[in-house]
Amino acid sequence: MTEAGMNPGQYIAHHLEHLSLNLKTFTLGEGGGFWTLNLDTMLVSVIIGVLLLATLRIAATRMTEVPGKLQNFAEMLIEYVDKTVHEIFHHKTTFIPSLALTIFIWVFAMNAMDLLPVDFLPRVLGIFGVPYFKSVPTADPNATFAMSITVFLLIIYFNVRTKKQHFLKEMLTFPFGPYLFPINFVFRVIEECVKPISLALRLFGNMFAGELIFILIAILPWWIQWGPGAIWAIFHILIITLQAFLFMMLTIIYLSMAQESH
Repeated sequence: MTEAGMNPGQYIAHHLEHLSLNLKTFTLGEGGGFWTLNLDTMLVSVIIGVLLLATLRIAATRMTEVPGKLQNFAEMLIEYVDKTVHEIFHHKTTFIPSLALTIFIWVFAMNAMDLLPVDFLPRVLGIFGVPYFKSVPTADPNATFAMSITVFLLIIYFNVRTKKQHFLKEMLTFPFGPYLFPINFVFRVIEECVKPISLALRLFGNMFAGELIFILIAILPWWIQWGPGAIWAIFHILIITLQAFLFMMLTIIYLSMAQESH
């Protein structure tokens, strides 16, 4: 059901607003503008990250010869990610499996916030006077672009570290040879810039669409909500897992491409 005093349009608009901080005036309000920080995205992302680190830390420090459920799950996840990385990234590395594992579990956990009832956190925090709150960080393009730009910087770092001066030569001579170096350079810049954009927009688009569908379901009368809501939640579990997996896999592939020379 919609909140009291709101029509469906106002209800949807209300749930799509961020709890934002204007960095110029240091006032809370609606989102918008370059100097605006989405506090809800940052808070949920950091809290989830800390909880995941603490959970994995507990699993690592309490390892036994007869593993419990948490240790079993952590070992299975680490082994799977490590195997996946070394099937794609053909160099000795401990950084890439750690990065891939971090990306997968963090993105999955942030995506999973979409399974909470759309009114749960906003109503709880509304008791304390919080006017807006979006609980899905990956439905905010600021979060997805922040992660994808970090991956992009790692791609550039791996290219420069591995190829050194040959990186510039590769940009100028591939794929059409040295005589068409301006075209080669433009194509390479476009190719590299498309990677973070596609990573960010794919994750954001899927999660924003899922969030919007849950909001539309919440507008329905309560006796109708449960059927479509349950069906969409079950289907959405697949989506949030797939999106985390794709973000991880594409990161590994892009870094593997940066490590290899043509």
